[in-house]
Amino acid sequence: MDPTPVQPTTVDPMFVVPMVAVIVTMFMGLVRAWRGPSVFDRLLAANLIGTKTVLLISVSGFLLGRPEWLDLALVYALVNFTGTVAVCRFARYGSLGEEPEDEGLGGSHPSGSEPAATEGSG
Repeated sequence: MDPTPVQPTTVDPMFVVPMVAVIVTMFMGLVRAWRGPSVFDRLLAANLIGTKTVLLISVSGFLLGRPEWLDLALVYALVNFTGTVAVCRFARYGSLGEEPEDEGLGGSHPSGSEPAATEGSG
């Protein structure tokens, strides 16, 4: 009984080119995270790296014939978004668990009382 020869797998350039492009943009995000200059630039770069990781997982899953990796990529995207929101909140307010003080984003007036009604309204 002669075993059948194994066919060499060919890599489709339609998947390789996007993977290389994603890796290049991830490297550019690393450079931005390293150079700064502000904490929000670094945060944006970390979010970019997370988003590109989602793309890399998706494309490599289809390249390797494992489209179920798309589910993992979606979970990673949700974790990336939640982490970015948490770090932004911490950078802005200094805490994650406490309610932020009202800074004119809605709710009551900052002085503690409602502003006086203007003439002609009412």
